[in-house]
Amino acid sequence: MIRPILFYPDKRLREPGKDVEVFDAELHRLIDDMAETMYAAPGVGLAAPQLGISKRLFIVDVASGEDEPSDLRVFINPEIIAAEGETTFNEGCLSFPGIREDIDRAERITVRALDQDGKPFELEAEGLLAIAIQHENDHLNGELMIDHLSVLRRRLVHRSMSKRAAVDAAQ
Repeated sequence: MIRPILFYPDKRLREPGKDVEVFDAELHRLIDDMAETMYAAPGVGLAAPQLGISKRLFIVDVASGEDEPSDLRVFINPEIIAAEGETTFNEGCLSFPGIREDIDRAERITVRALDQDGKPFELEAEGLLAIAIQHENDHLNGELMIDHLSVLRRRLVHRSMSKRAAVDAAQ
């Protein structure tokens, strides 16, 4: 089921997620819905708080192109335990439709998390996968893409998204 994605400046995007403690059919259904929602958007990542669900859960799939098989990865209660190097990437966000900004991130990371069945894993990532993991992990902490921008860019993006919200509310 495709679920509605919250758009900035919705205040729920600022609420940190709570640890997932129950790994059941309801959680699996949520993960399936998140994947369907992300692919329909389309995007390469989606965090539960973007759906108004206060859980420390996100998914990413950085497979590019239709001929490449899906590489859906599930991260529950993730923790970035190492980060090195620096890179800048022109990021978008499903909660900021139409907005793309250059964001500074770590070039390589190591993340520790649980999979959809509650099994722990550790993953070293670089490139787009590392960027997507950092971006989605920010959502779990109530941090947004806009928080990585200069004061001037932040104001411009805020103004643009606030106008969009006003138009959407009027419809």
